[in-house]
Amino acid sequence: MSGIASETMAEHFADRLMAAIAERNSRVCVGIDPVPERLPSVLHPPEGRWTERSISEAFEEFCSRILRAVAEHAVVAKFNSAFFEALSPLGVGLLDSLISTAADLGLLTILDAKRSDIGSTAAAYARAVFGRYPADQGAVPDAVTVNPYLGSDGVMPFLTEADDLGAGTFVLVKTSNPSSAELQDLDAGGWPVYRHVAELVKSWAEDRVGESGYSSVGAVIGATHPRQLAELREAMPQCPLLVPGYGAQGGAAADVAAAFDADGLGAIVNSSRGIIYAHAQERYEKRFGPDDFDRAAAAAAEEMRRAINDAIDV
Repeated sequence: MSGIASETMAEHFADRLMAAIAERNSRVCVGIDPVPERLPSVLHPPEGRWTERSISEAFEEFCSRILRAVAEHAVVAKFNSAFFEALSPLGVGLLDSLISTAADLGLLTILDAKRSDIGSTAAAYARAVFGRYPADQGAVPDAVTVNPYLGSDGVMPFLTEADDLGAGTFVLVKTSNPSSAELQDLDAGGWPVYRHVAELVKSWAEDRVGESGYSSVGAVIGATHPRQLAELREAMPQCPLLVPGYGAQGGAAADVAAAFDADGLGAIVNSSRGIIYAHAQERYEKRFGPDDFDRAAAAAAEEMRRAINDAIDV
């Protein structure tokens, strides 16, 4: 990533996030996870053979149109860096540009990189994801996802960098994938591992609370685990939650209701495939033509926004 946090940006990530949720009355986070084979046919290369150049060009049109279409209904765009890094160096520049596009549209941005390491390597990763070194293009993401498996050594450099830039971090606590239980649910002295991680995240969050009452340190908790989501919301009351697993992974609006406080704040819910590939779903296929994938995404984002708002009665 490139650039330095804007001087006009509010100093505290959680304050920006909660203000955006309230202003837009939306808790929707759209995951930007482009896969060449899943793009609408109108973006496929005429010769039928994908190259780094043709993928990059297709990604640019696809993601730009999706961002513009969902901006009215969403509050955050979450970019999974892997899909862009696979096209390096073209993809890295494209990711930079798309984060700027999202910011220009008024969306907050999360770089879903799930980084971690120790010592100077962790510090280098933190500088990379938050764009410590200035450049002519691009914008700094508002937050990044971090893997806590290496312990505090692997997380603190990201927190320090985020503190300097007014950015946020979302730490993986209880993830939405089915095999998360293999490690995260193991008994560790009477508590599952994920609860020990939650206590660490809570301790990192306590000294980083903004005027909104929420910290710049948040947690990732899957919508596919509604019981644990309710448990962890209570255990980490000052942490904003990033809740993946809605839609394509099986999570529904009722499953995520416990993530929010009484004012409907405190969390954002991510849907990736369910929104960006809505054009391939039967109920949207019948309403939109093959070149209207962006309108299908907008319809799916608005439907998600209404469903969550109805579930939490706001």
